[in-house]
Amino acid sequence: MGIRYADHISAFPPGLTTGATWNRDLIRERGIAMGLEARLKGVNVLLGPSMGPLGMMPAGGRNWEAFGSDPVLQGVAAAETIKGIQSNGVMATAKHFVMNEQEHFRQPFEWGIPTALSSNVGDRALHEVFAWPFAESIRADVASVMCAYQMVNNSHACENSKLLNGILKDELGFQGFVQSDWLAQRSGINSALGGLDMSMPGDGLHWADGKSLWGSELTRAVLNTSIPMERLNDMVTRIVAAWYHLGQDQWERPPPDGEGGPNFSSWTDDQTGWWQQASVEAGDQDGGWGIVNKYVDAGAGHGDIARKVAAEGIVLVKNNNNTLPLSRSPPSPYRIGIYGDDAGPALGPNACPDRGCSQGTLASGWGSGTVEFPFLVSPLEALQGAWETEVEITPYLQNMVMPVNVQDKDLCLVFANANSGEGYIHAGGIHGDRNDLFLQKGGDTLIQAVANNCAGPTVMVVHAVGPVVVESWIDLPGVDAVLFAHLPGQESGNALVDVLFGDVDASGRLPYTVGKSLEDYGPGAQVLYENNAPVPQVDFLDALYIDYRYFDKFNITPRYEFGFGLSYTSFELSKLYIKSMQWKSRLPKSRPQDQVSPPEYDTRPPVNENVLFPEGFHALSKYVYSYLPSLDGTAAANYTEYPDGYDLPRQPSEAGGGLGGNPSLYEEMAKVQVQVANTGARAGQTVVQVYVSFPSDVVEEGDLVEVPVDEKGETVTFVPSKEQVEFPDRVLRNFTKIALEPGEKKTVEMTLSRKDLSYWSARQQNWVMPDGDFQIWVGQSSRDLPLHGKY
Repeated sequence: MGIRYADHISAFPPGLTTGATWNRDLIRERGIAMGLEARLKGVNVLLGPSMGPLGMMPAGGRNWEAFGSDPVLQGVAAAETIKGIQSNGVMATAKHFVMNEQEHFRQPFEWGIPTALSSNVGDRALHEVFAWPFAESIRADVASVMCAYQMVNNSHACENSKLLNGILKDELGFQGFVQSDWLAQRSGINSALGGLDMSMPGDGLHWADGKSLWGSELTRAVLNTSIPMERLNDMVTRIVAAWYHLGQDQWERPPPDGEGGPNFSSWTDDQTGWWQQASVEAGDQDGGWGIVNKYVDAGAGHGDIARKVAAEGIVLVKNNNNTLPLSRSPPSPYRIGIYGDDAGPALGPNACPDRGCSQGTLASGWGSGTVEFPFLVSPLEALQGAWETEVEITPYLQNMVMPVNVQDKDLCLVFANANSGEGYIHAGGIHGDRNDLFLQKGGDTLIQAVANNCAGPTVMVVHAVGPVVVESWIDLPGVDAVLFAHLPGQESGNALVDVLFGDVDASGRLPYTVGKSLEDYGPGAQVLYENNAPVPQVDFLDALYIDYRYFDKFNITPRYEFGFGLSYTSFELSKLYIKSMQWKSRLPKSRPQDQVSPPEYDTRPPVNENVLFPEGFHALSKYVYSYLPSLDGTAAANYTEYPDGYDLPRQPSEAGGGLGGNPSLYEEMAKVQVQVANTGARAGQTVVQVYVSFPSDVVEEGDLVEVPVDEKGETVTFVPSKEQVEFPDRVLRNFTKIALEPGEKKTVEMTLSRKDLSYWSARQQNWVMPDGDFQIWVGQSSRDLPLHGKY
């Protein structure tokens, strides 16, 4: 959403709303604006975008921070955001790597358990689903990747060598640095060997404990050979290389050498304050006092971008009798009722720390991914000035109404919401993850009461962190139009009015499936609410079939499918043309051999005298230093307790060799062309979506099995078994958003890469393009695919 704890910044719509725009250019514009604001505030690294959680669990608490429940949509949106942020020289961070799909049990100290949960996933689903958007982020040159809190396959994500060294740095070719989520580092030596490069925020196992697992302990570990000097060199190289790569060496130096650095404080709104607040709180009065807030206005001029994202992120899912768009000049008298506390400002957007409550209109979820809103235009405030003729507006900003408050209204606008957030905040009976997919605070009952009694049409506006179950009211005759407005950020009311009155076409598309029940998403999509083992275990058995893929596989009819959204005009797709760009081959080209060698350094540890605190140096309380107070424990011990095989040479992955993987994976295999016509009377936008079905009857060699050589079976031989490779019915592989005037036609072209047409073979440890015909589907949602061809 922007910069946490900062003044004079924008509260942009978060990831979910941004993903619902399906607009690559607009997503990049948002990233550019976020990067510029960070640059103006002196921020080197933005902790986003988020592409984990991916939304495997629709009730997951932090789904709203990411872009939707599909790896391709997430990957495109993440890459565009990264390119935008880093165009201003600010480092972006791809997070949370990986499998951070629920808040329950993510951290041991939040739940009173010995350790965090383990997300258990197979190699194929890990590559094809959860790691896919990270590969796209690396292709976009992301500077940093943040590892997650929980375990993956019973190894902490921030010390999981398979994930960090094997997949991220070798296979995906990541050149930047891996930083931990805040307190996600759970060990010193293991995390260093496992591939972690930066510990954040530097504390130990608990907040502000002053007992860093690295800091001086990292120095000690290098001196006594517990951590090889080569690993320390690699950490430093990755961090400093990112700094140089984005030109941050050219930035104004911070005090006392210059006027650069952060120009705001996260601790106080006052102009002056302590430079080292934690040290002062620990009793050290030498924390440095001075100007900490310069009140630099970084958000000026970005309101239009925030408003446009919020408007294009609104999805119109129902519009009986063309109820929308509304007229600005209705006949007089015209009585309008506005219902629900979600319509109004209540106590303001910043009433609760980190937005950790649900009051007034919902513009973001809660947690560390939020910002301090500079302002929030509520729906009520925007609607009060929306009509050009005199109308009578009566607000009922509560979630209980009587029929008498509804029966005389010519138009009823109902607002309800569903909130969630990060696990360290508990609000409204929700511990991070939602308890269900229903509207909260009596929203369903409110809608029924209004829709069943309103004299005129009822328009329903949902602000939510993800999909909501609407079955109790969606088919009521009185519910005429429904808008999923997601989380709109600071321009909430303005963006809503733009769409309600047709100033902007309803062009958002669902970045997830709206099921008829939580169970529709499958057993693998359920949050683990109750601890099931000393180390809680979450098995992602159906992870290849995330969201719409599960609905398709088991022929479950959703209420609204992935990619769905109505417009105020109509579109027709025709003239599908698929052009092959090169011959098919089962495997990508061999990994490139012309790799750049890493810099060579002196691998000898520093001289002991250089690692001690300088004479007369005043060390601040709880501040993390690399200096040592003494040389105790620094004698070389010929440490031998490394993981098995740590010092053995490893053959690089054949799937690697470039940013995001083997460059051959991203070669164009096919081009898809389609003509799009606006057949309605209004200008509008639609999203052309390309889905791929893989060939049937794909097999690969499995384990060796006995096969008799003679009729008696006295002699046998061993041959590989044949294993059927299963695929989702169809998967999204590309999309584009196009704007057309009435009667206008345009041809759009999209490409399919080798990776788009390959699956991950756990046996071959490579991407494999199966033999046979691929079915190419083109349409305007995952179940509206009128055009079909073969490749």
